[in-house]
Amino acid sequence: MGPRRSGKTSIQRVVFYKMSPHETLFLESTNALDIKYVANNAFVQFQIWDFPGDVDLRGELSYGGQPVSEQVIFGASSALVLVIDAQDEPYQEAVMRLVEIVRRAQAVNPNISFEVFIHKVDGDLFLSDEHKIDCQRDIQQYITEELNDANLDVSLSYYLTSIYDHSIFEAFSKVVQKLVPQLPTLENLLNCLISNCNMEKSFLFDVVSRIYLATDSNPVDMQSYELCSDMIDVVIDVSCIYGMRDDGANAHDGAGSNRGEESEGMAYDSESSSVIRLNNGMVLYLREVNAYLALVCLLRADNFHKKGLIDYNINCFKAALSKVFLGGADQQQLLRPALEQEGQFSSSPRSREQR
Repeated sequence: MGPRRSGKTSIQRVVFYKMSPHETLFLESTNALDIKYVANNAFVQFQIWDFPGDVDLRGELSYGGQPVSEQVIFGASSALVLVIDAQDEPYQEAVMRLVEIVRRAQAVNPNISFEVFIHKVDGDLFLSDEHKIDCQRDIQQYITEELNDANLDVSLSYYLTSIYDHSIFEAFSKVVQKLVPQLPTLENLLNCLISNCNMEKSFLFDVVSRIYLATDSNPVDMQSYELCSDMIDVVIDVSCIYGMRDDGANAHDGAGSNRGEESEGMAYDSESSSVIRLNNGMVLYLREVNAYLALVCLLRADNFHKKGLIDYNINCFKAALSKVFLGGADQQQLLRPALEQEGQFSSSPRSREQR
């Protein structure tokens, strides 16, 4: 939700449908509720409701000829993304509208997660990080004051975003991670993997959207994240030229019937892998671990000489990942075996010495 021309639809198209940021300039304003289904794999399965900027929650809102009430909108929602145009000053009107939406949403669903995207922090107005931080501080202060005046005790998360860099993918990654109940288990598995393989950083990416669903407990360095994210595009682009099968078959066809259009025919299957050696002595290593899921690791070249051992540990990680996401009623029973799988990881001699 957010004001008209704040960039709501552009965010959705860039992140989930691989639209070029420059193409979004020609998108028309959203005049009616638009619902998209995202089902790339076992991790990423949800709906995105894109509301028109002038939506009146007190009035009549419909979808497919059926009325949509506040109870329907907020009752089953896990996260509410509120977009504010950072280039549209003054912010008071947008903030007041945001607080009213928060008030109505919390009254219906106290467990909903509120995510504020301070969007369009690009161009001449935001040439330095200082300007971006000042903008976030001003908007955050306005919102806090309005929430206090309305006696609302609500926790909001704030993100500075732009469709012209990786910030929008980073922000959506944080939002989606809150919707993954298995996140602690995934983090434990990744921590065990990087510890035994002497890796610097690891990310579990959704290949279609380039959202990372989990990472290890080491701090996220934005430059490392950008390298790992860009590697997915490199692998897909090169595979489309040189790696497509003659029969056009795809090992993951049927993994998600409602995947984005761009995922159909994507040159990515169970054999996908790639190694990129950087000129700073680091290595990027990508491996397929599940349907349209990729493990992207960053490690020093000195620690990559035992690639067979690293592959063995990644295969153990894949096996544990499959057990965690068999899903359904048996999922809780499978969490413990998945964690026990960590004990099968093999350590290099250097890892054992460090311990």
